[in-house]
Amino acid sequence: MGLCGWIIFGFFAGLIARFIMPGRQAMGFIATTLLGIAGSFMGGFLASLLLGGSWRVLRPSSFLGAILGAVVLLAIGRMMSGSGRR
Repeated sequence: MGLCGWIIFGFFAGLIARFIMPGRQAMGFIATTLLGIAGSFMGGFLASLLLGGSWRVLRPSSFLGAILGAVVLLAIGRMMSGSGRR
């Protein structure tokens, strides 16, 4: 997948992750895209560790892993910023 594909993939994964997480996330287009891309790497890496195999293959399950990874990153960011205590 090329650079444009990763950007689009990351944007949609980040957008869905932001929709799943309760509360308001003050993020723009670029931050949402970077969140989704980082989530896809995190989710793919964790899936390869748990299930074995290659994490570079694009499948529907990798999209779910990207969303899950982005949700985890959002939760970690919320805990670090302290906004989850309100």
